[in-house]
Amino acid sequence: MFALAITGCADVAADPTSAGTPSAGATRSDETSATPSVTPSETPSQTPSETPSETPTGTPSSTPSASIPSSTPTSTPPVTPTVKPTVKPKPRPVAAYAKQVEAKLKAFGYPVGDVDGEITKRAKQALCAWRETNGMPVSRGGLTAADVQSVLKATKRPAAAKEPGIYVNKTCLVLYQVVGKEIRRIVWVSTGAPGYETPNRTGKVWRKWAGAHESSLYDDAYMYDSIYFLKDRPGIALHGSRVNSLIKTYPASHRCVRVMRPDIHHIFAETPIGTKVQVYGKY
Repeated sequence: MFALAITGCADVAADPTSAGTPSAGATRSDETSATPSVTPSETPSQTPSETPSETPTGTPSSTPSASIPSSTPTSTPPVTPTVKPTVKPKPRPVAAYAKQVEAKLKAFGYPVGDVDGEITKRAKQALCAWRETNGMPVSRGGLTAADVQSVLKATKRPAAAKEPGIYVNKTCLVLYQVVGKEIRRIVWVSTGAPGYETPNRTGKVWRKWAGAHESSLYDDAYMYDSIYFLKDRPGIALHGSRVNSLIKTYPASHRCVRVMRPDIHHIFAETPIGTKVQVYGKY
């Protein structure tokens, strides 16, 4: 091809007059030389054996490939659990704690009577005493939420807030025996009935009479282990009665302070002459 290109250029330069119309011979020579000679062996063979037997790359197959995800999910999506709203349990009524409170009061030395979940008058006396010794408002009322919390959280009976002596609370109708810095006993009492009220006074033990004897003021009224504490009111004493049923849940005596037996027997033995005795409160 390089030789043909050079020959063409020489023909144009040798005959300037023929530049406009080439000769017939020249035309045939140019056409012949310009047309490349192609031998049959250079013609690509189109025999079926050389036709690709596979589908050209990039042409999608009519059958989906295993790597192509199916339009239908093959697995079940996870189910989000339904969160139920938290329901707060209803608070238990105060009465549901009555038996627990009674049991603990009894363990601490507060007399409640039977531990049966019934807040009786006796149990109210114990609750009244608990309130006083724990600095709460004093009353003989029924069980309250404040009582439940105070009693069930306690680990022991509180220490005495009073000096050694005997203290009679007419509101609660209980007696505290304080020895040293502890409340040694808390017991039920019955003070003077209306018209025969036990005076709110502070005195000292001036006389003790062991065992049983008949009252000098009232016939057939027997007193046990009497402790006299007011010299100007010599007939008033702490004492046990013929039967414990005479120690009522309300004021019932003739000015004396009736005490349960054998509680009065222990108090009598542990109380020397000169011990402080104080009566206070109002039923």
